[in-house]
Amino acid sequence: IAQLIYMSGFGNEFASEDSRCPGSLPEGQNNPQVCPYGLYAEQLSGSAFTCPRSTNKRSWLYRILPSVRHKPFTPMSCGDLTESWNEVEPDPNQLLWKPFNIPKSSEKKVDFISGLHTVCGAGDSKSRNGIAIHMFTCNTSMIDKCFQNADGDFLIVPQQGEILITTEFGKMMVEPNEICVIQQGMRFSVDVFRETRGYILEVFGVHFELPDLGPIGANGLANPRDFQTPVAWYEDRTVATGYTIVNKYQGKLFSCQQDFSPFNVVAWHGNYTPYKYNLENFMVLNCVAFDHADPSIFTVLTAKSTRPGVAIADFVIFPPRWGVANHTFRPPYYHRNCMSEFMGLIKGHYEAKEEGFQPGGASLHSIMTPHGPDVDCFEKNSTAVLKPERVAEGTMAFMFESSFSMAVTKWGLDTCHRLDKSYYKCWEALKSHFNPNWKPSSK
Repeated sequence: IAQLIYMSGFGNEFASEDSRCPGSLPEGQNNPQVCPYGLYAEQLSGSAFTCPRSTNKRSWLYRILPSVRHKPFTPMSCGDLTESWNEVEPDPNQLLWKPFNIPKSSEKKVDFISGLHTVCGAGDSKSRNGIAIHMFTCNTSMIDKCFQNADGDFLIVPQQGEILITTEFGKMMVEPNEICVIQQGMRFSVDVFRETRGYILEVFGVHFELPDLGPIGANGLANPRDFQTPVAWYEDRTVATGYTIVNKYQGKLFSCQQDFSPFNVVAWHGNYTPYKYNLENFMVLNCVAFDHADPSIFTVLTAKSTRPGVAIADFVIFPPRWGVANHTFRPPYYHRNCMSEFMGLIKGHYEAKEEGFQPGGASLHSIMTPHGPDVDCFEKNSTAVLKPERVAEGTMAFMFESSFSMAVTKWGLDTCHRLDKSYYKCWEALKSHFNPNWKPSSK
């Protein structure tokens, strides 16, 4: 695959035209009576027209045929994709999943859409307020087929195998340790090159943005210039046998047919785009004196709720870094949280769970469910000689944290057969160290 080109920046006003059609962007206006090259002008709105400028999102697409030329949508099988949060009784226990199975290509061809499995979620796409977490496990590319999510934004975290995503805005290659965001309504197709697995965080009704930095200042965490947006690319391709548009709408899947490729956008401009980001570019902050800082310092992107400081979802990573805190228990502390914490592992070992938590697996610690280091981690780090050391070298764990109390699906609790029923045992051997005769050491 030829080296792809990207534009740099987060939420910029971009403009791009395929080099095969110079001058395809109209000059000085969005909607001329006749567009250059005889193209159609189509606006894609990602926010209400009257949103404040700081949150107003839209792009203008100049395409060979407009999206509206298609046959009617009809319902199709949703497989394990769901927005039904009452399939099974609630489960407040600590949950750990072994790596999710990827179907063997020799046994069954599974593309990105048929490989979507909902693990947990809450809220409602109809009222535009909620979250869903999915796994994707697939082994074959989407052929003459694209996907559109009318419900919300997908934040995609590949874990095994790179994915080539063709969008109406251009192409992105996304490898493990990179992420991409496909925002609501953007049509895309996924090519894979081997058995492939990853995680998806979906939010309804809001878009991801960079977290405010407060006293950190003007720079740090995920820097805007490291986000990459594709450049315009089009194909003028007739598909006589039918091109399939799959639409996720109100939690269900629908499909329709048309006789041309939807990736026929010759030029576009706007600030509502897909984008990707390499997690290695994250500027990590950490405590350099004492105590363990809250993991919010590792926030890459946030989807804000209407309550200040409370997120519908945060995407948080645990990257390689230095640990230097003195007289401190350095791993994550024991915790009960008013937020839900879903964790995944792209590669390596997570510092608080050296065993059991594996790449391609996951854990869920629900609202107010206790969690923290296992017994080995606690004992080792309570007696360790504290010197500067590299933490999480060769590792990338992440967390989808949400203010919603997420329900786990039947697939997540049962059908996937990946739940580790013995997870609670990793804390069973924690013993009391209480000494009522303890005295402070004389200084």
